Amino acid sequence: MSPPPTDTRLVPETDGAPAAAAGAPASVGTAKRRRRTVSRPAGKRVRTGPLVVGGLSVAWLTLIVLIPLAAVVVRSFEGGISEFVDAITNPQAVAAMRLTLIVSIVVAAIDAVMGVLIAWVLVRDEFKGKALVNGLIDLPFALPTIVAGLTLLALYGNTSPVGINVAYTQAGVALALLFVTLPFVVRAVQPVLMSLDREAEEAAASLGAGQIYTFRRVILPALKPAILAGVALAFGRAVGEFGAIVLISGNIPFKTEVASVFVYSRIESDAATSAAAVSVVLLAISFVMLLGISYYARRSERSTA
Repeated sequence: MSPPPTDTRLVPETDGAPAAAAGAPASVGTAKRRRRTVSRPAGKRVRTGPLVVGGLSVAWLTLIVLIPLAAVVVRSFEGGISEFVDAITNPQAVAAMRLTLIVSIVVAAIDAVMGVLIAWVLVRDEFKGKALVNGLIDLPFALPTIVAGLTLLALYGNTSPVGINVAYTQAGVALALLFVTLPFVVRAVQPVLMSLDREAEEAAASLGAGQIYTFRRVILPALKPAILAGVALAFGRAVGEFGAIVLISGNIPFKTEVASVFVYSRIESDAATSAAAVSVVLLAISFVMLLGISYYARRSERSTA
């Protein structure tokens, strides 16, 4: 028996070849529409959204940060290089910058230890009043710094109700800086500690590791980038703090006068160029310190990845 005849009008046009007479017009039109659709350059659309956002970000950063910093640098060299060198080598300026850097480093180190301990208690422990303590951590952010300085002076000054007098001493300067820098390490470490997987700690405990060993070898490497980030922020805040220090320090030259207060006193004495020179030196030291901490934090993060 011979095979049944095939109706060519039922075969669709798929490759652009001539179709049967009855279906040719529809098939050719469909093929043309397909060719027009495929020939459109789909990957060449210009996405203006990211460009606009990036441009606005750069413009805002330039307006708020770069231009003011450039103005301070230009102002510091208005009298020439010799006047700039004289301003930053002035014995009173050197003493103020030395005290600021030493106290800021000590405060950042204390914040690194106490910030981790406070974050650990807030994340791992349960106790009454935990929400209140968690809210008090952010109090230095909300409280005006001059009010903080007045409060510390009333509490730890000559008329201290607790019998502690650190007014007009370097200890008082450190205490004021510890108050204003408290939240930085806590808030940097707390979310990382909350996201840690407990399985690694349980595995270490099942293998006989103690709590100290588990913290040092399992938990601390994961927290190190966050700790360094918080320390960098605390150090930067301590170097430039003014309001919390100006009352409790007493501003005694060569003893309790910090760099920010010295800069303010130079401006009050109509020596803005000298104040700008000291500000530029502090800016450079802080920038180098922050770059070093950020580099070490990135290396620590890569080594633990």
